[in-house]
Formats: sequence, C-alpha cells, structure tokens
Amino acid sequence: MVIQEGQKLPISVCLITYNEEKNLPECLDSVNWADEVVIVDSFSTDNTLEIAGQYGSRVIQQPLGSFAEQKNTAVRNASNEWVLCLDADERVSPQLAQEIKEEFSTGPIEWDGYYINRHTFYLGRWINHGGWYPSYKLILFKKDKGAWGSIDLHTRVFLEGRTTQLKGDLWHFTYRNISHQLRTVDNFSRIVAQQWQREGKRLKGWSLAIRPLTKFIETYVYKRGYKDGIPGLIIAITSSFYVFLKYAKYWEMLNIDEDSPGNR
Repeated sequence: MVIQEGQKLPISVCLITYNEEKNLPECLDSVNWADEVVIVDSFSTDNTLEIAGQYGSRVIQQPLGSFAEQKNTAVRNASNEWVLCLDADERVSPQLAQEIKEEFSTGPIEWDGYYINRHTFYLGRWINHGGWYPSYKLILFKKDKGAWGSIDLHTRVFLEGRTTQLKGDLWHFTYRNISHQLRTVDNFSRIVAQQWQREGKRLKGWSLAIRPLTKFIETYVYKRGYKDGIPGLIIAITSSFYVFLKYAKYWEMLNIDEDSPGNR
C-alpha cells in the first residue's frame, strides 16, 4: 500500500478502559497517525468517555467479563484489517510510530503480525532487566488472523500466520507507586486463586514456600534484576510476593470456612 504524506494509516487502535482519565490523553496523542480508535469501556465513572469523545474515538460499553473478552470485542468492531492493541497506560514511542509508518508505506506487507518490545517506566527509571525488558508482545496484527486468550490473567494473542519483530519500543507507564503495585497484586492474586478454584487445581503445600523463592531467584538473579538497583530489588520481592499470595489465597479458599464465627 502507498500512504501519502499526512495521510493516516489504515490501522484501528483498540483499547479497553475503566477510569483511565489520567492515562488516556497521552495514549491517544501517541497514535494520532491511525485513522480509527476503538475503545471498549467497562462503564467508567470518571471523565474517560468525555476524553474519548474529544479524540473522536468510537466507544463500546460492556461489563468486564475478562480482559481477553474485552480486547476481542474491540478487535471485532475494528473497521480496518490491521489492529494495534494497547492499554491506556502505554504510549507508542516516536521511533516506533515512524517504524510502523515506514512498514505500511513501502509496498505489500508480507507479515500477519508484529511483535513489539514494551519498555516499562517504574519507580523513577526505565526497567531494563528482571524479565520486564526486553518484553516482546504481539499487539499489531491482522484481525482475521489472531484472537486474544489468557492464562492466569496474562492476555496474549494467538495468531495463525507469519510474524516478525519491530525495533522501536512501546512505552509502558505502569504502577504509580509501590502501594498501587501492591493493590494490583492483591486484586490479581485473588482473581487467579478463584480461577484455580473453579478449575479444581491441585494444591501442593510446598508451593507456598518454593514457588515464591524460585520466582525471586529467577527475577533478581537469573534475569539480572539486580542491575536495576533498588527498583530491581523491589520488583523481585513484589513479584515473589504475588506468587506467594496466589497460593496462600488458594489454600485459604480450600481450607477456611468464610462463614465460621471468627470470619464474620
């Protein structure tokens, strides 16, 4: 395809939102070169919808079933063949934007999807190790070739076709502070434990001790989180704590009666 100077790319940017008024403007500013934005919103109570309207985004509202379901709804409602799926706390860097423009402006595209490297900013610095970077995600793809699925809340695209990697980074502005991260860890560990309960997952007692320790060693030592200084240490500890909470909460669900006198 040939894209004229100043012409927007035939790509649909797909987002899911809930109370993202603080993140959404910068996210949408970073994709002003795309000709469509589709937002699936879980009934935000802040100014998310007003901001989306100011940017000309198309908004669909539905209750949150799962992150994968929300993302698939956005993809299904996209008008273009190609979709770029983002979270509201992500930004397309200028380098990545230019690379996408060049990729879509130099003739026929031989790929069905592109992996993009997400670079996370947390605790005052870019995190370069610990499994957080490099972190390639398949988020730019032909919508008829791929669909979102999930494993323990981690969503990913399952695609049939040829893929390659882009060089530019996707900027990720994650947790605002440690308290925000801990609230997220608490919430997500509960959801995973509930999912395990529905699936009838077998729990081994040693998991509460061994798996968190293994996660810390993996993040801090094997994946060199120590090179990110104190933030790397904090990330390794909180990642280990997240693993511990998943198993501890699942043990609690299996062994503690919520209706017992001490829990009322």
